[in-house]
Amino acid sequence: MSAPRVWITGASSGIGYALALELARRGRRVVATARRADALAGLVAAASGLDGSIRAEPADVTNADALEALVARIEAEEGPIDVAVLNAGLYMPVRAEDFDRALFETTFAVNLGGTVNALAPILPRMLARSRGRIAVVASVAGYGGLPTSAAYGATKAALINLAESLKFDCDRHGVMVQVINPGFVDTPATAVNPFPMPFLLTVEEAARRIADGLDTDRFEITFPRRLAWILKAINLLPYRLYFPLVARATGWNKPAE
Repeated sequence: MSAPRVWITGASSGIGYALALELARRGRRVVATARRADALAGLVAAASGLDGSIRAEPADVTNADALEALVARIEAEEGPIDVAVLNAGLYMPVRAEDFDRALFETTFAVNLGGTVNALAPILPRMLARSRGRIAVVASVAGYGGLPTSAAYGATKAALINLAESLKFDCDRHGVMVQVINPGFVDTPATAVNPFPMPFLLTVEEAARRIADGLDTDRFEITFPRRLAWILKAINLLPYRLYFPLVARATGWNKPAE
């Protein structure tokens, strides 16, 4: 069999960029999608000499028609997409003192709407051939509310629920659904966080852990596991304990300036 073909959205920077290179090192044929054609060109150049390959396919995930045409063209020219990693997303901090509806509209359009737009063309094709793997990139921020995460966390919680719900149907058709819940990863997005980020990982380490997870059948790919289990345990607490604990851990227990 030829090497698996992997489609990654949001591949121009951060986790998506690092994952594309990691999978190319492992011999995968990667189709990398993002809005920034220049960044994708740099990604293709960085993959030169690796065992696999990277093909740049610029597109905006908020444009449903563009993604439909893109997936159709990829499969017509190169064959079926074996793995889809729906990674495109952004983090826009939200604080009650500066509440801005536009931040929610943009975050939901990219993080949630962009994932749905990518699912629309790839999911029916995988179901029709009774094989394939779809990995939705969410976050441990989707487990429960965190400071500045009102928009971002809401989309990630929705993506976790989306993946859980689709898994029931996809299991019956032989299509694997996974959810990727990273902890804190050292990217430009996390650089703006005004609170401590325990167990911070490099994008390269995050990419290795995701790539390893894509070779398994487990539903959730989450890392670092210590942080994931801590957050899962905290979210089992009653709210009268949850809010003071999270506020103290993040420094949000101090009076507003």
